Amino acid sequence: MLHSKLEEFLPAIKSLQPHKSLTKEDVLTDDFLMENTGDIAMYYAPHNEYINRDAKIVIVGITPGWNQMKTAFEQALTSLAKQHPADRILKEAKIAASFAGTMRRNLIHMLDECAIPEVIDAGSSAVLFKEKRNLLHTTSIIKYPVFHHGRNYTGHQPSIDHHSLLSSYAYHVFPKELSQIREPALVIPLGKTVDHIFQKLREKERLPAHTYLFGFPHPSGANGHRKKQFDQRKGELISAVKTWSENR
Repeated sequence: MLHSKLEEFLPAIKSLQPHKSLTKEDVLTDDFLMENTGDIAMYYAPHNEYINRDAKIVIVGITPGWNQMKTAFEQALTSLAKQHPADRILKEAKIAASFAGTMRRNLIHMLDECAIPEVIDAGSSAVLFKEKRNLLHTTSIIKYPVFHHGRNYTGHQPSIDHHSLLSSYAYHVFPKELSQIREPALVIPLGKTVDHIFQKLREKERLPAHTYLFGFPHPSGANGHRKKQFDQRKGELISAVKTWSENR
């Protein structure tokens, strides 16, 4: 049985040309538009519906960007061509699109510096995106891709707290997803914006009993202060990872 959102958008996905590098003109269309509130537009993408409930490590971004969205659609078309069932389509889209591009490389480097390889018995955190993918769940506080004036939404303008659509996903939809991950996982909020949402959820007692790695910088190449922020927090991050590993 198809997931409701995939079922809703499947005819539009099938209308896309397979074996083609998709452009914004292909998918940032009314066919995939979920919400439009002035200068903010939210679109469907087929990768954030899959939830790895048995994950040991959960990495949380702000919202999927264009590169992730594009990769997810292209993978979904490949999976459809192979006649894969719905669950597998969503899982394969998730695996292909999770923090795709240079952001993944930066993320892996910081995870390595936090001693993640030691606790997962690996030489590098890169295995979380490959042979040990079963240990990882990636997601976003805003589940679907959001664009501000056609560009990737960065979490700042407009503020999540002051936008009804965005705050609804961050404070209501996202906690329900996080509660489906079996405890205790190591949850890594990426960057100050996501950290802020987590802190507010904690104040409202809406966070499950996972271990939270607060203060982890966002791995985007646009975050020029990433290395300095990480170096300032490195000791505390390593300590939190080791504590989680000992108590799980």
